[in-house]
Amino acid sequence: MHEYLRILSKYLPQNAVEPAFEAIKKNKVHLRISKGRNTKLGDFRAAHNGQPYRISINYDLNKYAFLITLMHEIAHLVVFENYSTKRTRPHGKEWKYCFSELLTPFLYMDIFPENLKEVLKIYLKNPSASSTGNLALARELKKYDKQNDSEILIEDLPENTLFRIHNGKTFERLEKRRKRIKCRSIDNGKLYLFDPLVKVIPL
Repeated sequence: MHEYLRILSKYLPQNAVEPAFEAIKKNKVHLRISKGRNTKLGDFRAAHNGQPYRISINYDLNKYAFLITLMHEIAHLVVFENYSTKRTRPHGKEWKYCFSELLTPFLYMDIFPENLKEVLKIYLKNPSASSTGNLALARELKKYDKQNDSEILIEDLPENTLFRIHNGKTFERLEKRRKRIKCRSIDNGKLYLFDPLVKVIPL
């Protein structure tokens, strides 16, 4: 097995490894497996000074989220190569089209569980800037994350419950706003809005 295929098999569903590898080769991508980042799942950097296009994907994504994020970033590359970047928005109609064209074939390769596949079909009609920005898709993808019995989704916490986040800071869960949940920092008393699907540790 090609070394690249062996590495990809650790992060991708088995049936997605070879077609994903072909997409990486076709677009001359240098793929970097990155440490987990709270602000983004992956990123794309244009070629410069003789360096190839570079894409990084967080190592701690589940295999389905890794595949979706990889195609998301390759779509940025395709837009960069084929459209004037001065006339396109980062996640505008050109990116939506390219992303859908890249990911749709994977829906028919016996890769995704049926429930996730159906959610993806709806999502790809008008994909958002991030899979985490679509609540239905984010909730479905969360089912395939590594489970930690001490963690719970913040939306499942009762109001006025104290919880701790990944960096050790403590908050009180308050009421839900439209799409976010208001929380109060125990350290400084300031109010913050949290994504409802953030995993936290109840106290």
